Amino acid sequence: MATQYYTATSLDGFLADQDNSLGWLFEVDDEGRSEEITSAFLMGVGAMCMGATTYEWILANDGPDSWAKWYGDMPCWVFTHRELPAMSGANLCFVSGDVEPVHKAMAEAAGDKNIWLVGGGELVGRFDDAGLLDEIIASIAPVTLGAGAPLLPRRIPSSRMRLAEVERFGQFAMLTYRLT
Repeated sequence: MATQYYTATSLDGFLADQDNSLGWLFEVDDEGRSEEITSAFLMGVGAMCMGATTYEWILANDGPDSWAKWYGDMPCWVFTHRELPAMSGANLCFVSGDVEPVHKAMAEAAGDKNIWLVGGGELVGRFDDAGLLDEIIASIAPVTLGAGAPLLPRRIPSSRMRLAEVERFGQFAMLTYRLT
């Protein structure tokens, strides 16, 4: 089992623009392969977590039907400091505080499958701070945003990262780094 940060980023290292929009991402040619690649990734995932901003974006832009299609009843922990509406049909647990006990619960729920840290970058940084991040899988899009939500607002030195895989699909370069 691995704890994986699987995401897409702009060339200049942003997950979302200054308005928390991902519109720029869907304009990039993926040769029709993003859905296939994401589906293959999700087959190895048994639990996931995300921050409140990511959850709110999914709620506003995808909704319950899309959630059911992609995640089914996979358990998901949402880190938040405020009340958020539950998405119909989603297996959600709203949490706050330390990531370590949540990681333990996710590992139990995932069994022999992986844990997916959906984002954002600050939340993923907290998992890395606790020594709980095993892989970063980033699909890099050929667009620069200039500002927005950073990929990972932490310093992780190159001595801790090992390039494990490089894949190209359409205009994306997908890099997989294993952390030591």
